[in-house]
Amino acid sequence: MKVSLIQMNSVSDKSANIEAAARLIERAVAEEGPDWVSLPECFDFLGGDRAAKFEAAEKLPDGPAYAAMQALASRHKIFIHAGSILEKPEQGDRLHNTTVVFDRGGTEIARYRKIHMFDVTTPDGAQYRESNSFAPGEAVVTYPCEDMIVGCSICYDLRFPDLFQALAARGAQMIALPAAFTQQTGKDHWEVLCRARAIETQTFFCAPAQTGAHVVGNEKRLTYGHSLVVDPWGHVIAKASDGVGIVSTRIDLSQVDRVRRQIPVAQHKVRFDLSAPEH
Repeated sequence: MKVSLIQMNSVSDKSANIEAAARLIERAVAEEGPDWVSLPECFDFLGGDRAAKFEAAEKLPDGPAYAAMQALASRHKIFIHAGSILEKPEQGDRLHNTTVVFDRGGTEIARYRKIHMFDVTTPDGAQYRESNSFAPGEAVVTYPCEDMIVGCSICYDLRFPDLFQALAARGAQMIALPAAFTQQTGKDHWEVLCRARAIETQTFFCAPAQTGAHVVGNEKRLTYGHSLVVDPWGHVIAKASDGVGIVSTRIDLSQVDRVRRQIPVAQHKVRFDLSAPEH
């Protein structure tokens, strides 16, 4: 299976972002002929204030971002792992940061809501409070992609190995992590964490990312980019250059089987009772 990752510089202009995503997918199809394409986190809208986010959000399965990706999947007969879309909730006053996946016929086959909220202060002093606008999801999600099982995750999820162990336990052979990693954290943590999750789970790890600047209020924020694919041994087998673009490679599932035979960590795993008293 051939995969293509789309690296974008989304901003707080929803129509422009959807048009940019569509152009890049069309280009990937024309130049690379992929079977599976993934967009980055918040490809439809990045930046803006809380009110702007709510205005841009969609009540799935309605909305222009959903419709555009569904149509592209159907037209080109490809799987589209639609990064993440701002989703209006059925109830409550916080959005969901939601991945939607379409099969080759344009049918929705998976929906994953980001579990871990990015509430941090980066080394440059910038404060991120994702939970002010977004409510966490609760479900671990995988889906079949022809002969392969794909696991879902988003950005800050990367720092929580238990989620990826759960995806592997559910049969994931490839894991997708659409992201908008900050410049500050990305330069030190992005690649090493992606490689670690691939090594631990013995899966292919596909991480399409946002790149460049966007504006939140009056503050310019930078995302790291460097979209990449890691193989089950931990090698980076494809990596995007700086700027908007596409990176592609082929996924050979026999490599997953080979690595798992060589180092059968799933068989060696020991379950610890963390509630047991210390001695």
